Amino acid sequence: MRMIVLKYLAALLIFLVFNLEAAGNVTAVAASVKSVPKEDKPIEISFGGDILLDGKVAANIEKYGVNYPFEKVRDILSGSDISFANLETPISTRGQKANKTYTFRSAPQTLQSIINSGIDGVSIANNHTLDYGVNALADTLAYLDEYKLGRTGAGRDIDEAFTAYSKKVNGKKVAIVGISRVLSGPSWYAGDGKAGIASGYDFDTMMRYVKNAVKYSDLTIIYIHWNNEYQDYPEDYARTYAKAFIDAGVDAVIGSHSHCLQGIETYKGKPIFYSLGNFVFTPTQRSNKAYDSMIATLTFDGDKVSSKITPVRLENTRPILRNAAYNETTYSKLNKISFNVRINEDGSVTAK
Repeated sequence: MRMIVLKYLAALLIFLVFNLEAAGNVTAVAASVKSVPKEDKPIEISFGGDILLDGKVAANIEKYGVNYPFEKVRDILSGSDISFANLETPISTRGQKANKTYTFRSAPQTLQSIINSGIDGVSIANNHTLDYGVNALADTLAYLDEYKLGRTGAGRDIDEAFTAYSKKVNGKKVAIVGISRVLSGPSWYAGDGKAGIASGYDFDTMMRYVKNAVKYSDLTIIYIHWNNEYQDYPEDYARTYAKAFIDAGVDAVIGSHSHCLQGIETYKGKPIFYSLGNFVFTPTQRSNKAYDSMIATLTFDGDKVSSKITPVRLENTRPILRNAAYNETTYSKLNKISFNVRINEDGSVTAK
């Protein structure tokens, strides 16, 4: 009997030791997982091109509902840590129309389409934000704040205009600075005590604000309105600007305005997308290029950044995902007009 008891106690001791050791391992693993800092987790940011909520886009919202413009790409936009685009219209019901060929003004309720899309913020640094003057600009700022849609690129004075959209993601501060190098004239530039757009025409002033954003952020991205419409290649100044931004510590450069796709470049391991094309828009009949677009998704992992594009085509004013043949055609074109990168069969962008 005594021998049986001793064997039982020995077995019980072995059981307890084994389970305590296992529990210790589980605790150690849990502690290890728990100790992985947020700062080490990748950050994914998706970018779309130009958004217009006036004209036929507004008519489609009225006819098909507020989710219509973005419903085919919502999963991509809402799946990223941040999604961002260019808002190519003031949001207002007042103001005096500017003397120019194309002027836009969109109703406040159309902003709900952007909110529902998963887009977190917009640049309003472009050549249409002041189409209806400073009163409409003031309304635009107020409505964006009311709808809790982040903004950058215009303001009541130059400091506000250059203030970055910012968001904390995985313990890091991400800043996106909106700038325009396409404006109707100096009257549109924001200044000291003067409402307007964050202008890219004064290089030194622009760079002072860019460097300030870099100083106070962990990741800094420039979203800039520039280059010529319907041209495949950027202007020389754009390539100079992009490299200057990156030399100043910027982590990526995203372009808009050309209403068509332009090439991609990498510099010091940082991506430059010269134009994403239209995103939600009423393309004119000036060029079939206006219907081809893409979403650029950047993943920041430590000191490295990787890029991937998702081709889309505008159909009845909104971006639609297309088939493999369309994607292949888009990749082929981008490979022809890009500089030192290759777009692969899966849309990933790699340096040559």
